Amino acid sequence: MYTLHLSDSLISAQEDDIVREVTVGDLLREVAVERASATALLEVDMEGQTGRSWTYSELLSDSEQLALALTSRYSQGERITVWAPNVPEWLLIEYACALAGLVLVTANPSYQDKELRYVLEQSGSVALFLVKHYRGNPMHEIALKATEDLAAVREIVDVDDHAALFRTGDRASVLPDVYPNDPAQIQYTSGTTGFPKGAVLAHRSLTNNARFYGKRVLATSESTWANFMPMFHTSGCGMISLGCLQFGCKMVLFKLFDPASILRIIESEHITVLLGVPTMLVALLDSLSVESADVSSVEMVVSGGAMVAPELVRNIQHAFDCKFETVYGQTETSPLITQHHAEDSIDNICDTVGQPMPQTSVSIRSIEENKVMPLDTVGEICVQGYCTMIEYHANTEATAETIDKQGWLHTGDLGTMDSRGYVRVTGRVKEMIIRGGENMFPAEIENVLLEHPSVLEVAVVGLPDDKWGEIVACFIRAATVEAIDPQDLHTHCRQNMSPQKTPVLWFQVEAFPLTGSGKIRKFELRDRYLAGEYESL
Repeated sequence: MYTLHLSDSLISAQEDDIVREVTVGDLLREVAVERASATALLEVDMEGQTGRSWTYSELLSDSEQLALALTSRYSQGERITVWAPNVPEWLLIEYACALAGLVLVTANPSYQDKELRYVLEQSGSVALFLVKHYRGNPMHEIALKATEDLAAVREIVDVDDHAALFRTGDRASVLPDVYPNDPAQIQYTSGTTGFPKGAVLAHRSLTNNARFYGKRVLATSESTWANFMPMFHTSGCGMISLGCLQFGCKMVLFKLFDPASILRIIESEHITVLLGVPTMLVALLDSLSVESADVSSVEMVVSGGAMVAPELVRNIQHAFDCKFETVYGQTETSPLITQHHAEDSIDNICDTVGQPMPQTSVSIRSIEENKVMPLDTVGEICVQGYCTMIEYHANTEATAETIDKQGWLHTGDLGTMDSRGYVRVTGRVKEMIIRGGENMFPAEIENVLLEHPSVLEVAVVGLPDDKWGEIVACFIRAATVEAIDPQDLHTHCRQNMSPQKTPVLWFQVEAFPLTGSGKIRKFELRDRYLAGEYESL
């Protein structure tokens, strides 16, 4: 960990590691030489059974073959969208695009036609690579509807049809020069506060961020990583896929998140590292309580993407007898901003999101004046460094609103920093509740409520009120089948927080509306309440 004694909420880029000037394709070529015969990829199908596998030499060979096929059909810099679950072809396309100088656009397999059309049209994609169906979603039918009258899309390719996938076109099959600062991907943001924007990420941003992540989870060439995070997200195709590549270790790619199957594969394949959002980790613990499995191979569990309750950290460490780290980031920063260190204490893990990644400056800034805040004072978390996105695709106004003239990327997240450079996330700028002129931070209230045994998941939202402007409302998914007692929760809050922070409206829900990456869509909870869909307890 970094030994720091900060005087204000600014930590300059730490130089314990370097930023390599390398592309995704160059990295694959390097590792394929160093680890030619090592297993790179193992697939797990919908039934939870292991299937095809690739060595690093085979992975490079197939990726180069596909890259040559793509260069014969598309021009360097063109954008193609991948709309598929976690299948090996997804990774092959990722590497092939990198080698061919094409920009990979990611899309959630659960999209319906309007959502898919938006991504295709906004990104200017010239092709759509898909599977015909997934989990009841008729993707080929949806694609035909989404691309109707969309002249820019020249091809719709079924990735399971290798003849079509590897087809040679009319252009010359020559791999171009690709540079570290070239765009590698357009990742569409989760849209927790509105319609998604396409963050354009460079090769050097993705490759270096993944390497820094891998080092903090103590990866080696002998590690085996589970990848059940969605490949359409920076966690799946970036942190995990490119993290494994950095160390030449094995990645087990799960087509479906099925806890029982994952636990069985952890045992059979001796998984050492896994990353999951809190809801996934809760599901793994629930499954483990029903049917035991040997999970002793697991050395590190990582979580992020949402608040991680202290009780969940303790339960994971007890069940897996492993180290635990949380990460914090966003699509626009490729994605990691902070991460814990393996030697961090349980208090640091539970109370903070760790210290900044190497070569990444982080500051807490006032929303009104964009000035660095004093220590332990809430402001907006801002980031500067190699990891920041190039831009929002075809959206100069949103880009200028997010990256200021000094190069600070404004995350939209509220947080604090202590003198050691450890960061806490306290909420979203747009989710901040202003009650009678006083700022309330949802994450602070949620953290308190997550310590109550009847609460499994929670979302605190500001609702409009004639007297106060906004009031604090709490949406809860219960930990048991029994109805929650709002008076009991009210008492719990009053014992741990000041009165004005205690929610005045309580709602019990069976499930939360989620983004594709598993974050709660709080604005949707607010909209549904205003539409009369929720009744308070």
